[in-house]
Amino acid sequence: MSERPYVLGTGEDELARLGLQHRLWSDAAHAAWLAAGLAPGQRVLDVGCGPGYAAFDLAQIVGRAGAVLAVDESPGFVAHANEQAARRGLPQLRALVADAHALGRALAAEAPFDLAYARWVLCFVRDPEAVLRGVVERLRPKGRIVIHDYFNYGSMTMAPRRRSHDLAVAATMQSWRAQGGDPDVMARVPAMLVAAGCRIERLLVHQRIARGSEAMFAWPDTWWRTFAPKLVDRGLLAAADCAQLLTDLDAIRHSPADFVSCPPVYELIAVRC
Repeated sequence: MSERPYVLGTGEDELARLGLQHRLWSDAAHAAWLAAGLAPGQRVLDVGCGPGYAAFDLAQIVGRAGAVLAVDESPGFVAHANEQAARRGLPQLRALVADAHALGRALAAEAPFDLAYARWVLCFVRDPEAVLRGVVERLRPKGRIVIHDYFNYGSMTMAPRRRSHDLAVAATMQSWRAQGGDPDVMARVPAMLVAAGCRIERLLVHQRIARGSEAMFAWPDTWWRTFAPKLVDRGLLAAADCAQLLTDLDAIRHSPADFVSCPPVYELIAVRC
């Protein structure tokens, strides 16, 4: 399978950024998995696993009596996940290249899963409803799906507001939509899951504030330093505005009062009826 273009890229810079992002959001992931009943011995599906950072944690929790199948469209990310699983002594983790829109067909030979996880996946796919149908088909009855994704992405801002940041947010949303994504996808996900035969058990939002002196500041800081230059390359952000954005990030890093209001991340847990 040839690797399809991924709006954020699959290079070493994105590999490193995703690793940091997982560490900063692992508390929310683990709390959601616990709420969904993740336990040793279970079978778990990690949808859009990327390089496998969440999958490594899931595999450690289910143990060798369980199994984690991680799927992604990027052969490079899948290779990294499998290589790291071997190095970390996680034979219960297997990653494979698969189209998220056709999981029902791609995983037809797999036993049903107890739990499925999708983090920042649905906002990038062209047909999230098809993805969710395929995931639900592969869940056992009473199996659960845990989702972390965006709604109201455009509310992300610096405080005080800065024009450079607002321009970069608008350009980001434009770039995602141009490739079929939806930065506000979580507005539609609950209805999609109900239509697929699920009951919504939990719906909440994580709103993070990033001050320059705190660890969470690394999330927007590395995001913009990695992605804003790509927006310039695509003609969606002026080079001067990108340079000003990086200057404004430096200012917030050293300010005792300014901060970044991060994009809201919505959490949903649903059970297959």
